[in-house]
Amino acid sequence: MDTFILLALVLLGILAVCDLFVGVSNDAVNFLNSAVGSKAAPFWVILAVACAGVLLGATFSSGMMEVAKTGVLIPENFTFKEVIIVFAAVMVTDVLLLNTFNSLGLPTSTTVSIIFELLGGAIAMACLKVWQSGAPFTDLGTYLNSGKALAMILAILTSVLVAFISGVVVQWVLRLVFTFRYERIYRWLGGVFAGVAFTAIFYFLVMKGAKGASFMRPEWIEWIDANTEAILIASFLGCSLFFQALILFFRLNVFPYVILAGTFALAFAFAGNDLVNFIGVPMAALDSWTIFSAVEGANPDTFLMGGLRDVTHTPTYILLAAGLVMVLTLCFSKKAHTVIRTSINLSSSSRGGKEQFGSSLPARMLVRGALHANDIIHQIIPKSIFRVLDKRFEQPKHSARDIAFDEVRASVNLVLAAALIASATSLKLPLSTTYVTFMVAMGSSLADGAWDRESAVYRISGVLTVISGWFITAFTAATACGIVTFLFVWLGEAAIILGMVISLVLIIKSNFFSKEDDDDVRLEVTHVEKGDRESIRALLSVNIQSNLDRTLDLFASGLEAFLAQDHKTLARLKGEGAMFFDLVMMRRGEYYRMALTGGGTKADRDARNFYYRAYSSMKEVSHALRDQLGISENYVANSHSPFTGKMRDNIEKLAKDMRAVGDNFVPANCARILGLIEEAQREFMEQIAEEQISLRKSELYLGYLLFAREVLNRYLMVKLLQSELENGTGTGTQPAPDAPKAA
Repeated sequence: MDTFILLALVLLGILAVCDLFVGVSNDAVNFLNSAVGSKAAPFWVILAVACAGVLLGATFSSGMMEVAKTGVLIPENFTFKEVIIVFAAVMVTDVLLLNTFNSLGLPTSTTVSIIFELLGGAIAMACLKVWQSGAPFTDLGTYLNSGKALAMILAILTSVLVAFISGVVVQWVLRLVFTFRYERIYRWLGGVFAGVAFTAIFYFLVMKGAKGASFMRPEWIEWIDANTEAILIASFLGCSLFFQALILFFRLNVFPYVILAGTFALAFAFAGNDLVNFIGVPMAALDSWTIFSAVEGANPDTFLMGGLRDVTHTPTYILLAAGLVMVLTLCFSKKAHTVIRTSINLSSSSRGGKEQFGSSLPARMLVRGALHANDIIHQIIPKSIFRVLDKRFEQPKHSARDIAFDEVRASVNLVLAAALIASATSLKLPLSTTYVTFMVAMGSSLADGAWDRESAVYRISGVLTVISGWFITAFTAATACGIVTFLFVWLGEAAIILGMVISLVLIIKSNFFSKEDDDDVRLEVTHVEKGDRESIRALLSVNIQSNLDRTLDLFASGLEAFLAQDHKTLARLKGEGAMFFDLVMMRRGEYYRMALTGGGTKADRDARNFYYRAYSSMKEVSHALRDQLGISENYVANSHSPFTGKMRDNIEKLAKDMRAVGDNFVPANCARILGLIEEAQREFMEQIAEEQISLRKSELYLGYLLFAREVLNRYLMVKLLQSELENGTGTGTQPAPDAPKAA
């Protein structure tokens, strides 16, 4: 038994470290997005501030560790062996669930997952105990801390609504005061704004969050409680006067300092609230072992774990070690940096491209309802009031400084989200930091008028997706952990160790050894910084050939996998094709940002037109590629008859030719392949009748030939456009021979 427990504890510890790395890599965007998006400071400064917040916030998370120990189950009614099984089931389920959700692209939350996994595991174990004892199932309540569990569930659920409403109200009021041309106003009110922001940060993080810190003494907490009002007044007046003096006498812009303070605060709050998601369960298991091993001769099957209630503080050195892992992840994780930059690109109001969320029927109904309500309100309220409001909310034209959101909104997003999360932490209530920051940002963008008729339905769909993701995650986590708990009890110690080993292998494989295409990453996170001819020329010179090579490789690989009837490879290529299409679409949307910026010489404006036409053609090719790979995968999945004879020979030759042409993509080579395609197509029309080839097989074969033709024709045209741009000749109005006209 001792060997099993020690091995289980070691595996739980390793899982906790891996979970920390993965969690921070994915959630770093939550507290860095606004600062990086507003370009308040250099990236290294923002990162340093966030690291300091994470490291200090980790030491304030001690009180949150009680969630795993006593927040869901009543430990005095469970034996040592039973709580170890529940904790092991929670960690195994958590890894498997998050890995599955990430693979499917479904929204999830580590907080929701861990709470409902604990609930599902505890209910499963309680059901087994009641069944074995012969007691009625009404006794389940004696094993569950239903009051605390309900409070945590309601806190997570209501936080979504509270965050959204708070974001709307606070941003609307501040925008009404400062307007979008806030440089004119903040000279007189900037000090007050900074005073409110810094006082809020100090109150929610230090004064309310201090109670959970591992190093805080009771007398310090009593002094803070007794002098709260005086401290707040002094903080507000001191900060306001200090920053107002700097504004008036030194023309200081206070917003970058508020944003950096907000970044620190949100990183602090994130570490304080979310650390329990990563190490809470392993720490609960370690505390259980410490209590159990302290009693000599204790029986794991009968020893009750009421002692968990007495362990109220986690050692500071463990919290600091966890904080250090989070800091190192922030600094050195390429995935974290990529997620941050990608999120900024996608959230920027000045870029075009694909919406992150599609439309949905509920979203469309809500938008229509809002439009009708708006008409009614405009009939009731005098037009003069709306004219005043419209003037305050009038947005300036886009400047050359490309930012995702301005300093006012970035400040609201950071400070408000940090305040909400820190408040929950002080009450020992776990929140989903992802959901809170997302909903605050959605609310502030609504108040800023970013939800116009072009984007409202997609934004609402995003909000509904987050809410639905909450319910899906909750139900799935509770059910899955309950099943895993039953299996662990039934199959015994070996199954528990095997389950944790499998989980460890999965989390390491999917997050540390995943094969990511560096070219795809670069394509996703970079864009044209300037809309001038030279920048566009430089980007196209790299990306046209890169896109062509990627297209030819995916197509040829798809043909080879189809001939080999390799469904697994085709499914992978289908996914890569869809991802490639999304990336090309995102890059194509850059034309809109460049158009909004405007200006430049005639050569610059012509280059932007070249850019649009070139990427429109590449978009059509990538779209057709995605569809063709999908059709191929579906054909093999349904076990339809493979190609034989002349059809197979032609497809084999086509795959080889398409791979080879990329290295020497000149009109002569393309014309040769186009001639072969034309001949193969003509021969096949006769072959259909001779061999009675099915419609489905005919469509697939001809689809391959037509796609190959489209690739060659469209990229010949794109290459011609590129050549004219390189040479600075013509206007690109003449398409290449045998090429379709540009979009």
